[in-house]
Amino acid sequence: MEFVKEESEENTSEPETRRIKHEEPETRRIKHEEPETRRIKHEEPETCRIKQEEQGEFIEESEENEVLSKDKEKHHDKNGEKPWSQTKQKDLEKRSYKFFTCPQCGKSFTRKNNFVLHMRVHTGEKPYTCDQCGKSFTQSAYLKHHMNIHTGEKPYECSHCDKRFSLLRDIKRHERIHTGEKPYTCDQCGKSFTRSGTLKYHMDMHTGEKPYKCSYCDKRFCRSGEIKIHERTHTREKPYTCDQCGKSFTRSGTLKYHMDIHTGEKPYKCSYCDKRFSRSGDLKTHERIHTGEKPYTCDQCGKSYTRLLCLKKHMNIHTGKEPYKCSHCDKRFGLLSHLKTHERIHTGERPYHCTDCGKCFKHSSSLHSHTKKTITLIEENKEQKESSEVEEKNHVKTGDKI
Repeated sequence: MEFVKEESEENTSEPETRRIKHEEPETRRIKHEEPETRRIKHEEPETCRIKQEEQGEFIEESEENEVLSKDKEKHHDKNGEKPWSQTKQKDLEKRSYKFFTCPQCGKSFTRKNNFVLHMRVHTGEKPYTCDQCGKSFTQSAYLKHHMNIHTGEKPYECSHCDKRFSLLRDIKRHERIHTGEKPYTCDQCGKSFTRSGTLKYHMDMHTGEKPYKCSYCDKRFCRSGEIKIHERTHTREKPYTCDQCGKSFTRSGTLKYHMDIHTGEKPYKCSYCDKRFSRSGDLKTHERIHTGEKPYTCDQCGKSYTRLLCLKKHMNIHTGKEPYKCSHCDKRFGLLSHLKTHERIHTGERPYHCTDCGKCFKHSSSLHSHTKKTITLIEENKEQKESSEVEEKNHVKTGDKI
């Protein structure tokens, strides 16, 4: 009897195991329904949409599987066995998400709205148009933000200074000036930047690729946007106009910079003098006048500059490049300033005026020389006048005739 009892204890788990096995047909029924799921997944890349009815059926099936999975996990946990088909369960979970897959790039989305918005990246569709300037956007939220530019509304205030912004992205960029945050890092050299666009621009230094060639000169560029801006130096096109004074510019950034003249806002003060600036970059450049720092050095002749742009222009002297052509004759120049000075010969323009005598000059250096001469003459005349007055007084005292 004792032997029989022991045998009975050993087989206590068998009925439970058999009951689980008995439930397997239900599992097979679910497996049998899986081809329908696979059919939906197969149609996904071609249609990129799933009917609501099919979507509902699929989610219900996933929920049913989840309930069965939990029941079977409990039974297997009692026996110390591995839970049933963990891989299958994960597959079902994955299928219940990332429903909408882009046929262009393979990116998947759980929400249809996000998928539709994403597809506009590929199609170029911009259904939301500004009735003020005609600019179009992919999302209604972007249009609402853009409208702040026209209304003049600036709801976003900097937490470090009193500057306000129309767009949220602009305040985020601005606040990095105060915090020093540079979230965009080059994986080649480790240099960091405040803007993603600046990082993209920087990356071209490493690749060295310049596929865009100027149609007026031999200069080449990494980006199509850069060549458009550059070609305006040849065509003299200035599409960005100030609505306050009518002055036009080749770049949108230059117009923004110019607008600070009208607003008068200058939050950045020089630590060496009382001069103030609207941009932190301008302050840094200005302070180099006080410190004498010239971080940009020519590797050909060793000449140094406070600005990178000045170095780039200087390099044309060594390379022999003359990208700037006179619109009146065939003469070419390596520096834009030289071209402007030269063209005054043709136009007769004399932009530099003497405040003392009103005389006009073509070159700033000519005005400077003239001013020095004028000051010297004024001082000489003043000295002569003073000496003649002293001499006259002396003659009056002695009673001599002049």
